[in-house]
Amino acid sequence: MDSTHGQSTYGHLRSIKLWPPSQTTRQVLVDRIVKNLTTPSILSRKYGLLSKEEAEEDAKQIESAAFSAANQHFEKEPDSDGASTVQVYARESSKLMVEVVKRGPRPKEDRDIIPDLLSDHESVFDISGGRRAFIDAEEAKELLKPLKEPENKYTKICFSNRSFGLPAAHVAASILSNLKNQLTEVDLSDFVSRRPEPEAIEVMRMFSSALEGCDLSYLNLSNNTLGERGIRAFGDLLRSQENLVELYLMNAGISEEAAKALRELIPSSKKLKILHFHNNMIRDGGAIAISQLVKESPMLEDFRCSLARIGSVGGVALAEALATCTLLKKLDLRDNVFGTEAGIALSRGLSGHANLIEIHLGHLNLEDEAAIAILNALETCPSSIEALEMAGNAITSEAAPAIAACITSKKDSLTKLNLSENELKDAGAVAIGRAVAVEEEFGRLMMVDLSSNGIGSGGARILAKAVAGKPVFRLLNINGNFISNKGIEDVREIFQNSPRMLGPLDANNPDGEDDD
Repeated sequence: MDSTHGQSTYGHLRSIKLWPPSQTTRQVLVDRIVKNLTTPSILSRKYGLLSKEEAEEDAKQIESAAFSAANQHFEKEPDSDGASTVQVYARESSKLMVEVVKRGPRPKEDRDIIPDLLSDHESVFDISGGRRAFIDAEEAKELLKPLKEPENKYTKICFSNRSFGLPAAHVAASILSNLKNQLTEVDLSDFVSRRPEPEAIEVMRMFSSALEGCDLSYLNLSNNTLGERGIRAFGDLLRSQENLVELYLMNAGISEEAAKALRELIPSSKKLKILHFHNNMIRDGGAIAISQLVKESPMLEDFRCSLARIGSVGGVALAEALATCTLLKKLDLRDNVFGTEAGIALSRGLSGHANLIEIHLGHLNLEDEAAIAILNALETCPSSIEALEMAGNAITSEAAPAIAACITSKKDSLTKLNLSENELKDAGAVAIGRAVAVEEEFGRLMMVDLSSNGIGSGGARILAKAVAGKPVFRLLNINGNFISNKGIEDVREIFQNSPRMLGPLDANNPDGEDDD
C-alpha cells in the first residue's frame, strides 16, 4: 500500500505543468514591470522616467510579446514541464523592459504605436540571460540549436554574458558561418570573460572569420579586454563592414594602438550614427585616431568617449572633428582631462549643432573661461537641449550670468541641469534660481543638481522656491553645501507638499561658510 501510494504521488508530481501561467500570474508580471518602469534607476536617470499611465500601456505590451515568444518555444516541446518556457518568458520580458527604458518616455499621441522592439522577438536570438558563466561545447550545441533550424528568421544575435572557450567557439563558428548572410545585428560583448589571453584572442579570430562578410548595422564588442591584438583578431569582420550604423566599444581595453588599428580596419563609417567608447585608455594618440573616424561619419548622432584619459591635444582633435558632425544629438565626453584649450576648441563647433538634445561635459577641467565659451555657444545654438551636464569643472559664480542666459534660451526643452561639484556658491545659485523662477517657463524641467557648490541658506531658498512649483519637477539636489539648520528647515517647508522632490541633505555642513 505504501509503495502504491508513493508511485501515485510521483506520477502526480511528474504531471505538473509550469506552462501556461494563470491570468493572475501574468497580471503579477505586468504589475512588476510597471513598478520597474516607474522607479528611478541608473537607466532612468539617463533616458527618463515613464509616467504610470505610459508604463501600464508598455507593461501590457511587453508581457504580451514575452508570452507569445514563450508560447512558440513551448509548442516545440509540448511534452515538457514548461520550465524552459518559463525561462524564455522571464528573459524576453526582461529584455523588452530594458529596451523600453532605453527608448524613454513617448509623446501621448505616439503611444498607440507598438514599437518594433515588441514585435521582433522572432528575429532575436539571445543567450545572455541568467548568471554569467563559462560555456562548453555540449552546452553550446544545445543553446545554439535554434540557429540551425531551417528557414529560421534570426537576424539579431546576442552572445553576451557567456564566456566561450575554444571548443564552444568551434561549435558557434560553424553555425554562424552558415547564418551570416541573414545577420544584421551582432552582440559579442563580454563573451570571453576570464579566459587566458591566447585563448581569448583565438576565440575572437574564430568568430571574426565565421562572421566575415555579414552586412551589419549593429556591432557590440564591449566588455572584452581587446587591446590592439583583440581589435586585429576581429580584422576579418571589421574589414567587411561598409554599413555599420551602431558601434559599441565600451570598457573594451581600447588603447592608443587599438584605436589606431580600429581606424585602419573599418573601411567606411559613412552610415555610422552611434559610436560609443567608455572607460578605455584611449589617451591623446587614440583620440586623434578616433577623430579621423568621426570626421568620416557625417551621419553621427550619438558620440560617447567618456572616461578615456584624453588630454588637451586629443580633446582639441576630437573637438575639431565633432564640429563637422552637424546631425549630432547626444554628446558625452565626461571624465577626461581636456582643460581650457580643448574646451574652447569644443565651443567653436557647438553653435552649429542645431539637433543637440544632450550634452555631458562633466569633469573635464574646463574652468570658467572654457565653461563660459561653451555656454555662450549653446545659447546661440538653435538646439532644443534637454540635458545639460557640466559637473566638476571648477566653475565659479563668474560664469553664473552665462549659465542663466544659456538655460533661459533652452527654457522650453530643458529637463535636467547638473552643475554639481563646482564653486558657484550663493551668487551662482541665486542667478540660476532667478532664471528658472519665471512663472510658466521651464515647464519640462525635472531635475536640478547643484550639490557640493558651497551654497548657503540664501541660495538654497531661492533654488527651492524656483523649482517647487514646476509642473513635472522631480528632484532638487543641494546636498553637500553649507546650509544652516534654519535654512534646511526653510527649504523643507517649501517642499512640504512634495517632500520627495528634495534630495537628501545628510552631507550638508550646517557649520560651513553660510553666506545667508
